[in-house]
Amino acid sequence: MSMGIVGAAYIAAAVLFILSLGGLSGQESAKRAVWYGIAGMVLAVGATVSGPGMAHLWLVVLMLLAGAVLGWVVAMRVQMTEMPQLVAALHSFVGLAAVFIGFNADIELGRVLAMDTAAREALQGFAGVLAHKSPVEISILRVEVFLGVFIGAVTFTGSVIAFGKLAGRVDGKAKKLPGGHLLNTGAALASLALLVLYFNGAGIWALILMTLLAFFIGYHLIMGIGGADMPVVVSMLNSYSGWAAAAIGFTLGNDLLIVTGALVGSSGAILSYIMCKAMNRSFISVILGGFGNTTGPTMEIAGEQIAIDAEGVAAALNDADSVIIIPGYGMAVAQAQQSVSELTKRLRARGKTVRFAIHPVAGRLPGHMNVLLAEAKVPYDIVLEMDEINEDFPSTDVAIVIGSNDIVNPAAQEDPNSPIAGMPVLECWKAKQVFVSKRGQGTGYSGIENPLFYKENTRMFYGDAKKSIDALLPMIG
Repeated sequence: MSMGIVGAAYIAAAVLFILSLGGLSGQESAKRAVWYGIAGMVLAVGATVSGPGMAHLWLVVLMLLAGAVLGWVVAMRVQMTEMPQLVAALHSFVGLAAVFIGFNADIELGRVLAMDTAAREALQGFAGVLAHKSPVEISILRVEVFLGVFIGAVTFTGSVIAFGKLAGRVDGKAKKLPGGHLLNTGAALASLALLVLYFNGAGIWALILMTLLAFFIGYHLIMGIGGADMPVVVSMLNSYSGWAAAAIGFTLGNDLLIVTGALVGSSGAILSYIMCKAMNRSFISVILGGFGNTTGPTMEIAGEQIAIDAEGVAAALNDADSVIIIPGYGMAVAQAQQSVSELTKRLRARGKTVRFAIHPVAGRLPGHMNVLLAEAKVPYDIVLEMDEINEDFPSTDVAIVIGSNDIVNPAAQEDPNSPIAGMPVLECWKAKQVFVSKRGQGTGYSGIENPLFYKENTRMFYGDAKKSIDALLPMIG
């Protein structure tokens, strides 16, 4: 395949990726958008593999097949509840790939520069590209390699820690070493100094030392971010992986990789900013600090949690005219989305108004709740965002909270010393009755106590969410 055809294929793939991103903004078009992305990736990989200068084709095909089989196995085994962990793990692969490619480029550059002019002329592939670079272009390449390795290393360890926190294998609370911000700043400044040395020909040792510092930065940054900020962290790591891919594209001279990386990097950064705005959080504060820092003692909570059984909840639902359901990560853990969908069908069949309220950071992955509800065939038109539905709670008869905690916490408005003070939340406590489906009396993922559970119009519907909702179904009608 000639370079002209490869270039045309890359342009088509880039267009498909843009269409994919655009389609993912709406639930109705999301499935079609995924197919656009798949088609774009197949086209991109096919054009790259069959392009000129491709050596060891058998090895490339073997690795593609092995990766495809491994990806299929993982995808079939991973539950929707584990999707945030999977996304974080995949981000780590992109980061590690950037590190490996950067080191390979440095080693190959050293090999090429050690050759005489005649030997360089006979080189092909990436080595041939390096052989024809001018001294200025080689200096630019060194900067590209350095930045690619740095971003990749930060992404790798950051994603590994994010995976551990999401999977419950690492404590979800924000933890830093003494002098945390100074350590991060010192490591970043040391990396900048190493960039100057590497640019001036210091050798691979500067790249290795910077990689170790970047590994530490990625680890320490994400360890210092609490559980309530994890959706933003996943989104931001997605952005990092995109910029790492773009840096790889510059190193390899691959235009499509540059475009794709820039699309992923910019869209991830924009999404992170939107989520921070929805949480009334400073973007820089979340990335560098995270939740968990208070300015004083938090407000004491008065009252007690009052439990209710399935019969009581069913009676209230049968009497209600309007119902708002607020799903959270607990619904995902219990895999209760199908039961919730069936409950919705039965309530709507009786002429009741049923809607879903989705907070921008519900769950542990942006859009997690929307995907679960779509999977359960919940109609798109009754799934509303926080800004669309928040003002309707005072006129709502029943609000059902299923596995949510921080996104329905009134302390965000009532307690200026709360770690989530100022964060916009779903004001479900303004409904006439509130039922909270919850496993027990513990705090949520971020470890913040919720006054909602102690309010006079709130009743705790304890138990596994799926079993609790299933118990309601025979009583609705």
